[in-house]
Amino acid sequence: MVRKYGAKLVFDDTLRLKMQIIHYLCPSKHKLMMLTRAIANFGKYCQFMGRVFTLPERWRVFGNRTVFEINKLGIDSIPLVIVISLFIGAVITIQMKLNTTSPLIPSYSVGLATRDIVLLEFSNSILCLILAGKVGSNIASEIGTMRVTEQIDALEIMGVNSARYLVLPKMIGFILFMPVLVAFCIGTSFFGGFLVAVFTDLISVSKFTYGIQAFFNEWYVWYGFIKSLFFAFVICSVSAFCGYYVKGGALEVGKASTNAVVTSSIMILLLDVILTKLLLQ
Repeated sequence: MVRKYGAKLVFDDTLRLKMQIIHYLCPSKHKLMMLTRAIANFGKYCQFMGRVFTLPERWRVFGNRTVFEINKLGIDSIPLVIVISLFIGAVITIQMKLNTTSPLIPSYSVGLATRDIVLLEFSNSILCLILAGKVGSNIASEIGTMRVTEQIDALEIMGVNSARYLVLPKMIGFILFMPVLVAFCIGTSFFGGFLVAVFTDLISVSKFTYGIQAFFNEWYVWYGFIKSLFFAFVICSVSAFCGYYVKGGALEVGKASTNAVVTSSIMILLLDVILTKLLLQ
């Protein structure tokens, strides 16, 4: 009896283990629905981009709207970029100096490390993550409000391709102005580090400026510009997509704006890994 009872326990444990393995390996209904929804959204996104990238019927109207979007999305973002870059450049310089106290490390390495951090990551990836919160939420909320107030439906009734009319000027304008924001970010970050050298005794100005110039790699600048163009496209396209297909009222517009920021941020991080592998290998 003991053997049979013990064998039954072993059999039950083995069966339970097999069921857990099957449950882990086989996707549940919820996971399958999430996968299906993700594939459907990606297909809808591709169709949406196909509607966006069509030739404008009136080039003068398209040019005027592009200039307006450059001013709204690009030029209005310059103060934010300058303030953030100034403080981040100063913080990077201070942290690099405080964490490189070894006598084997030359003092000019503080400026060199600050330069490479700014050029490789902060001026493009981190900057675009910040702009995803400002520009992305602005685009999603604007287009989402037009959807729930039936302005987009009115454009469709008049025979206007609303996707191209609303989204293409924003995308072209922001992509064209993105290198300017990156240049502002680079220059202001270096200036923030320079102010630390001037007003503190952590590092001399001559050592900092020498580190900024030492072992300069021109490709790092172009690398940042190229990445920023891809990130600008992601911010505009994803945010416009989230706002364009809003259903409901003001609450759904807020949710769409949040989804736009979160999704575009995740896509920027994923694309950052891919572009770094391709461009710096």
